[in-house]
Amino acid sequence: MKKVVMIMISVALIAACTSKKMSEMPFDEYPVYEGADLGVVYTPKMCSFRLWSPAADAVKLHFYDNGEEGEPIESIDMKKDADGTWLYIANEDMNGRFYTFQVQQDGEWLQESAGPYAKATGVNGMRAYVADFDSIKPEGWNSDRGPKYRNMNDIVLYELHVRDISSHPSSGLENVGTFKGLVEKWGKSPDDLSTGIDHMKELGITHVHILPAFDYRSIDETRPKGEKYNWGYDPQNYNVPEGSYSSDPYNPETRIMEFREMVKAFHDNGIGVIMDVVYNHTGYGDESVFSLSVPGYYYRHNDDGSYSNSSGCGNETASERPMVRKYMIESLKHWADTYHVDGFRFDLMGIHDIETMNEIQKALHPHHWGKKYILYGEGWTAGDSPLPIEKRALKAHTNELKNVAAFSDDLRDGVKGHWSNVEEQGFVSGKEGMEESIKFGVVGATHHPDIDYALVNYSDTAWSPSPQQSVNYVSCHDNNTLYDKLKISNPEATEAEIKKMHKLANTIVLTSQAVPFLHAGVEMMRTKQGVENSYESPDSINQIDWNWKKQHYDVFEYYRDLISLRKNHPAFRMPSTEMIAEKLHFINELPANVVGYTIDANANEDTWGEILVVFNGNEKAEKIKFPEGKWNIVLENGKINESGLRTFSGKQIKIAGRSALIAVKQ
Repeated sequence: MKKVVMIMISVALIAACTSKKMSEMPFDEYPVYEGADLGVVYTPKMCSFRLWSPAADAVKLHFYDNGEEGEPIESIDMKKDADGTWLYIANEDMNGRFYTFQVQQDGEWLQESAGPYAKATGVNGMRAYVADFDSIKPEGWNSDRGPKYRNMNDIVLYELHVRDISSHPSSGLENVGTFKGLVEKWGKSPDDLSTGIDHMKELGITHVHILPAFDYRSIDETRPKGEKYNWGYDPQNYNVPEGSYSSDPYNPETRIMEFREMVKAFHDNGIGVIMDVVYNHTGYGDESVFSLSVPGYYYRHNDDGSYSNSSGCGNETASERPMVRKYMIESLKHWADTYHVDGFRFDLMGIHDIETMNEIQKALHPHHWGKKYILYGEGWTAGDSPLPIEKRALKAHTNELKNVAAFSDDLRDGVKGHWSNVEEQGFVSGKEGMEESIKFGVVGATHHPDIDYALVNYSDTAWSPSPQQSVNYVSCHDNNTLYDKLKISNPEATEAEIKKMHKLANTIVLTSQAVPFLHAGVEMMRTKQGVENSYESPDSINQIDWNWKKQHYDVFEYYRDLISLRKNHPAFRMPSTEMIAEKLHFINELPANVVGYTIDANANEDTWGEILVVFNGNEKAEKIKFPEGKWNIVLENGKINESGLRTFSGKQIKIAGRSALIAVKQ
């Protein structure tokens, strides 16, 4: 009798479990699909459509004859398939078809969407498109390759927005605000100076960092270009180029071709391409392509069920979940394979978990042509998260990341003052007590015996295992430009004094051992007219006025020559913590707000002998003791000549206020 009762109880439990809806189960119990065919797989004879939606009751596939208007020309009931996926196979050539998915869950039909895996869309990204990528490529595409580099800190990053380069009339460029404009040759300012890509090449940067260029939601692609502006940190379709940057947003193939042409043009000019990626949140929450496919799964939630919001944008994604991690990896591989992108910058990388970032690195580094991908990100969040702190890809956890770098806010704010307190001054403005923070930046946030880490502004210990995993910068798209920050925090300073501070700030960046990062236009003292957060300000605030190049040509020449000096001398880009600790020695007993160091002769196989570098952040000139011997002064008081500005031998040397000095022992 007991045996019969037990059997009956077991049957009842099984029935209860099997009758429970998938939508009521914890997300951890959702099936994981391991296949590589999510979205569309196209051949001229067959096309498969596969959507992962494990909690769906039913899924429809709608076909349209255009990307924007009209009713479906056909609707298909998809079949339930392996591991929570829904499948439809068309045994015909589907090239050029527009389509959407529509999911029914808990008896309710959700809105139609392009689905998370769309790689081509119509205008405004609402309908996906079947594209034959093999037929949409510029001549020579199959042999296109990005520039080679030996170590991560050999590169020089240059962050820009697609529109900003060409939107001012002084650019002399015809393809305003587009991928084509970004690489248009022969642009000339009214003073007959090079603009656009020719300017970048002249400056000597090695890689452009392009602000989000995937399809984002805040720009209406049907409206005139430039009517509305946005940085693009509101993702809509992660795997599709942004239509407003193409010459025809209605034609899905145009943006594919023009993005590829842009990448190839940069590569043909010896410049690599870094994509700014924003996997930490979506532009929509409930109406995102994720929520309309698998409600709730792709996001983290608070205990009350609301979206957690460490992004500060209304939601945050759950990278630790298997299908979110899989999505990120496959999306990045898509940009690497399909568009030959050379690396990625991760917005609010601290929202992602360490394991996911390491899986991304593992998937990308050996994946494409055997080269290493450039991977770096913001090692912080914008707020708290349900993800435990020890699992977050934070700056403090860089030593747990493999070949992934983090930005150094320590150096940034040490040089110019706190990012949010715009009136606070920094080292280049004469604020004392920043010396150890500057030294910390010089060695790329690595361990060095000459640094007192208790006096570093934000970090009480070295957080980077290598100079190749620390990105040094003093300005970017966020917050005030360097020029505006210095003007606001030094209201009594003359233009000449601001220029000195400006030059000194990026002298520190470009002679330090970490990866150097420049904000486009900084070499011309770019201003946004004091606007601190210009994410949706008009072109008139965000654009680069190429007249600045003539007005501040001495600044441009200085930045150009400083980049050249760095590239010519490997002593400024040693590859390891051990080499830096052995070869670089900080000078003791210097005046307040003065930092100096020497680099041993022929460090990192440099042709130069012993190198002396000194930064004077004080307004007045300072005298320092000088090592014995005969020295070539190659950088002094805002001027550079690698062959030597003058020679010097003596016991003391005067260093001008708010300037740097570099000398090489003969």
